[in-house]
Amino acid sequence: MPRVQLISIVDDDDALRNSLDDLIRSIGFRTQGFPSAEAFLSSNQARDTACLILDVRMPGMNGLELQRQMVAANWRIPIIFITSHADDDARARALEAGAVAFCTNRSARKNYSMR
Repeated sequence: MPRVQLISIVDDDDALRNSLDDLIRSIGFRTQGFPSAEAFLSSNQARDTACLILDVRMPGMNGLELQRQMVAANWRIPIIFITSHADDDARARALEAGAVAFCTNRSARKNYSMR
């Protein structure tokens, strides 16, 4: 039987990270949450990740910096960015670097922007 794919969630907002974890598990995926980019990079699960859900703004290394490191290391994991801070520049940079989606929190702008 094939192993269920792992979706990693990197977000400093505990409530959002836990909600996404519950939602994604409810549709049959394995999940692992991380409170920071640094925690994700140092984990054993990072290399097993099939898809990464990533916050843009976090203390320490932000999501765009993590994406840059992953691209530089030729680490090809689909990335879905999430943010409550609508920022057209960050959206453009994330998508140009290969993100598969850049979603803004509905309460921030009531808009989802996908590639």
